[in-house]
Amino acid sequence: MLFGAGKSGSYRRRASPARDLLDLSVSLFRRSCQTTSACANSRRDRRSFGEWRPTPSRKRTQLTLIKPFRALRPAPGRATEVLAPPYDVLSSAEARDRAKGRPWSFLHVSKAEIDLDPATDPHDPAVYAKAAENLRRMIEARVLVRDLKPSYYVYRLTWRDRVETGFAAVASIAAYAENRIRKHELTTPAKEDDRVRQIEAVNAQTGPVMAAYPDAPGIDSLLARAAEATPAVDVAGDDGVRHQLWVIDDETTMAALTHAVDALPALYIADGHHRSAAALRVAQARNQKEGYFLAVLLPQRDMTILDYNRVLRDLNGRTPEEILREIGANYAIEPSDGPAPPALADEVGMFLGGRWRRLALKPEIAAKFAESGDPVARLPITLLAKNVIEPIFGVSDPRRDKRIEFVGGGRGLGELERLVSSGAFAVAFALYPTEMSDLMAVADAGQIMPPKSTWFEPKLADGMVSHVLD
Repeated sequence: MLFGAGKSGSYRRRASPARDLLDLSVSLFRRSCQTTSACANSRRDRRSFGEWRPTPSRKRTQLTLIKPFRALRPAPGRATEVLAPPYDVLSSAEARDRAKGRPWSFLHVSKAEIDLDPATDPHDPAVYAKAAENLRRMIEARVLVRDLKPSYYVYRLTWRDRVETGFAAVASIAAYAENRIRKHELTTPAKEDDRVRQIEAVNAQTGPVMAAYPDAPGIDSLLARAAEATPAVDVAGDDGVRHQLWVIDDETTMAALTHAVDALPALYIADGHHRSAAALRVAQARNQKEGYFLAVLLPQRDMTILDYNRVLRDLNGRTPEEILREIGANYAIEPSDGPAPPALADEVGMFLGGRWRRLALKPEIAAKFAESGDPVARLPITLLAKNVIEPIFGVSDPRRDKRIEFVGGGRGLGELERLVSSGAFAVAFALYPTEMSDLMAVADAGQIMPPKSTWFEPKLADGMVSHVLD
């Protein structure tokens, strides 16, 4: 049974036989497979993924991809005070400014250095201890409360003209290790260590991994039905994003969602590789064979990837004229009166010497990359890196080279112009956004995308739901 508070404050009851809901979710998934290439693997391995058969639990050896959990979340009416941007999109100074006058902001947990001396290293043990103290304080004050019953949570993001409706669950670490929950990005030890220390200190996963699921009308239908009720949370953030949450705690709908996700060929990590990697390490350290990590699953077709742009500090010993001449060997160059956002994957906007220019990769060169069959080779950043950044600017390891920086598309092309005009950087490149289909193709091939290839908007809020490690 699905319960949701109605407008009058009373609760509505909606019952449907479990068999009907399970048949609906699986049949709709099969129908979507007829037109969705992401389902190819499920057709090849029907026994594992394409056919759901009721099996006695004592004989079942395969873990489910996801399961419900008892979320720690804002008490009724407190979400506005609590919800905060993800920990990794704000500097310590920005977080300190955002949290001023907001004692219950989740930034006091996710960026606890804001409550210590500004000179404190964000990775100092005192920071993690302060995060644990602040989380305990929020629980003791009943600003955060934990649900009594394991549940799923419909999570809807509304940003500009975009609406993304997914749901929060905990995802199987074993499935992640076996690559049914697929990765596309390398992690760095320092950032992993930071997340491990945070999880251990607060004994919870407080930042969700953003994951994508392939087209699955059965899942979409179940979520849409649950979201017909009045939301438990409905908050507009100061970044213009509306965050809504509904609780799904009836066994019928939860079972249908679990089986519909199990029928998928894979899930794809979109954002949060360090969180999932840290969750695996914590589970291993605790000898947990069936660990889970906090995730929000969103339909891949609705997810928005913005451009992730590049700025370089110098011209690698060249003059602007020499840079233009060398780039001209592979690109057609056209001047632009203003910012030049690329319209295709093989186009680039460049700000150099106080002017914007539009670069278009010559067709014969673009064709070589497109025909290679390598999903990484056709990415916008690969085209720029192989034809400009590596051969002309000498940056072959963008993870370590201090001459290159990355600017998320949410800041706009005006930020690129500002950075170069300030003298801090010598040139900026505006990239075409990576497509979700390309991300999934890279993950399916077991390959890794170049660093900083994707910038997802809108962002999930920290503090909406947390997963306590029992």
